[in-house]
Amino acid sequence: FSYPGDDNWVLRDVSFEIKAGQRVALAGVTGGGKSTVISLLLRFYDPQQGRITVDGVDIREIARADLRRRFALVLQDIFLFPGSVADNVGLEATELTLRQITEAAQNVAADKFIERLPDGYKSEVSEKGANFSRGERQLLSFARALAFDPDILVLDEATSSVDPETERTIQQSLRKLMS
Repeated sequence: FSYPGDDNWVLRDVSFEIKAGQRVALAGVTGGGKSTVISLLLRFYDPQQGRITVDGVDIREIARADLRRRFALVLQDIFLFPGSVADNVGLEATELTLRQITEAAQNVAADKFIERLPDGYKSEVSEKGANFSRGERQLLSFARALAFDPDILVLDEATSSVDPETERTIQQSLRKLMS
């Protein structure tokens, strides 16, 4: 893969298989292609050579929306929008119930701080989530990812900027959920 307008290959001769239920980490230097792999998995870009398959199907044969519904992506930088906590976790998806949203929050221990808010899940989120700590925003991001019960969970440095206690909470929650 190379980015449009660039003749330099960002990824070359990359091949790996991840089996269902397997946990894999991509580690490497900055600029080594880790985020590019994620961009290819989610079809933000398509490879110029080779192919990527999910359950044996080339992802280019799957509608982007259908493919992306199978994934949940948690990034280091969290985007929260003005609205309620429930709206932010559920992305205002009409197919999600409040129960599914609260279960997702409980699974990542976000319910502990949400329930202390004046209006709980109905509490308003400021622009960019400014009324929450970085760790609380990250927990909301994890709850958001899990609320949709994805087949594949992708974390892109998702815990790199949270405090050690929040990282421990997230890791414990993920271990429990992935078992």
